[in-house]
Amino acid sequence: MQTMFSRREIGLLLAAIGLLALAVLGPTLAQPAHLNDYADQRTLWGLPFALDVLSNLPFALMGAAGIGALVRAPAGAPARVERTMAGLFFAGLVLTAGASGWYHLAPDDMGLAVDRLGMSVAFAGLLGLAAAGRVSGRAGAAVGAAVLVLAPAGVQVWSATGNVLPWAVVQFGGMGLILWLAALRPVAGTLEVRWGLVILAYALSKLLEVNDPGVYELTGQLVSGA
Repeated sequence: MQTMFSRREIGLLLAAIGLLALAVLGPTLAQPAHLNDYADQRTLWGLPFALDVLSNLPFALMGAAGIGALVRAPAGAPARVERTMAGLFFAGLVLTAGASGWYHLAPDDMGLAVDRLGMSVAFAGLLGLAAAGRVSGRAGAAVGAAVLVLAPAGVQVWSATGNVLPWAVVQFGGMGLILWLAALRPVAGTLEVRWGLVILAYALSKLLEVNDPGVYELTGQLVSGA
């Protein structure tokens, strides 16, 4: 008798349940007190926090370029689920650029919530794309839809209670899932994505963000890590 789910789908489901349990049942995690205090607070051309705001332009350009490439791609290539998840990711990059740029104009928790909502769309597309390419199309669709709902819920929990754990699970648990999925053999006929570079880029961005003041001083107050 054929099983309803493949071994990879079962493994992905169990991992997702574990992450959800951690987000719901784990200890309360407070956000760092000075998260909104950025090292580079210069105003340039009348724009406050100018370099932090303008640093979001590459995300908008990459997102627009990706959407353009999908529009020009032949019908059926990539497959529908992968095309949808890739479109969601690229649209998320554009949304993130706008939301993050707005947040950095006057960094506070309300703006940060908007920033994270934009990132939620990009995370949904990215995780869905990874699941589709390494597990199955239906797994990719399910993961993308789940993250599109649960990531904003995590932002809402943090905004209402101050508990940032659910959002942290989305970010770091999601990248952990991508790390595991990247180690699996690709599903035949799916998009070739260099997941190692994706993971490296994300890790580097978080490292720079955490060391924002240090990067600012190291570069002679030229740029910061934010």
